[in-house]
Amino acid sequence: MEILRKLEILADAAKYDASCSSSGTRSRHSLGGKGVGSSEGSGICHAYAPDGRCISLLKILLTNFCIYECSYCINRNSSGVQRARFTVDEVVRLTLDFYKRNYIEGLFLSSGVIQSPDYTMAQLVEVARQLRRDHDFRGYIHLKTIPDADGELLAEAGRFADRLSINVELPTQIALDDLAPEKDHRTIKLSMARIRARQDEDAEQRRAARRVTSLSPKPRTLPRFAPAGQSTQMIVGAEPSTDAQILSTTAQLYSSYKLKRVYFSAFSPIADASSKLPARRTPLMREHRLYQSDWLIRFYGYGHEEITAGSDDTAAAGMLDLDVDPKLGWALRNRGFFPVDLNRASREQLLRVPGLGVKSVNKLLKIRRWQKIRLEDLVALKAGVKKAMPFIVCANHHPGLQETPSALLRARFAPPTVAQQAFDF
Repeated sequence: MEILRKLEILADAAKYDASCSSSGTRSRHSLGGKGVGSSEGSGICHAYAPDGRCISLLKILLTNFCIYECSYCINRNSSGVQRARFTVDEVVRLTLDFYKRNYIEGLFLSSGVIQSPDYTMAQLVEVARQLRRDHDFRGYIHLKTIPDADGELLAEAGRFADRLSINVELPTQIALDDLAPEKDHRTIKLSMARIRARQDEDAEQRRAARRVTSLSPKPRTLPRFAPAGQSTQMIVGAEPSTDAQILSTTAQLYSSYKLKRVYFSAFSPIADASSKLPARRTPLMREHRLYQSDWLIRFYGYGHEEITAGSDDTAAAGMLDLDVDPKLGWALRNRGFFPVDLNRASREQLLRVPGLGVKSVNKLLKIRRWQKIRLEDLVALKAGVKKAMPFIVCANHHPGLQETPSALLRARFAPPTVAQQAFDF
């Protein structure tokens, strides 16, 4: 098979993996005529996947052959898709050629499992090794690791790749037993734990090296193990797990394995699918709400149980409200927490106000050292003033004694119904 036809098949097969960001690594470049590539900046050109996602990485599978029978996967063993397989040399050559043409800024490489997890992982590692060692490639490399692979292979992968990721696939072991019986959360989490242990060991070695060389004018720089950390991905909607279960698993992964990101992928029906899978695709808005909730957990101090806890039927069932964002949903269910005084409240309290982001809150804390906060200051900061107004008090804004009921506020910010749209038209 010609290499361009392989590229067409294996790039299309990789589109289902959302965890392809190229952030968080250390800066490298080839200034001075040494090496090839750079991990700095946002790249010159971008590629577009068939599903419309904008990417700046060569995003491919080593092969879409797979010995596993995961019901939700288009590349499962029994699938009738056309198969293809790159050699290690072909992937290396494509990466270098594409980079030199300014098509990409790095490589995202995953694979179906062939022969055995160790054999597949060794092939992925060899691609990264040749790029780094033989060609002095300094661009970004993201390797998808294989759950059952030997720990030494994972350690070697981290020496060459910027980021490692291993898909947890589904939020619960029960779901995994039903749809992917050959995979096990314990094995997946063991691989995550091994990567974290290597990261901790690497960090300690670097601290020790800095202490030893602190008196030296040019301390030796040690190579970092997977400097952009590790990430994972969960499929949403392929089975009946609630958003509360998904967020609980997400929070546990962050706390236990220091993951940089958890990615969510809305399930989309595939050809010749198992009867266990839903016939309709999962709404993309559900994926979006999960990302917003993930942001609240990581940067706003929310507990995962707060986001879906509430008295209304949707929240009580453990599902996020698709009509309003989770931060506003929490505010509407906890009106006793508000109004928040912008001139006196703590940073933690300000972060709970709908319409205020982390940057806006940090700037407000600086401004109020010198003056009273007014609505005009929120406008200048480009904060969500209309969304924030029912929940705040400031120098020139005091909500009336008669609070607007939560139901009316929700109706104000929720998208219009079909009937309302028709009337407006």
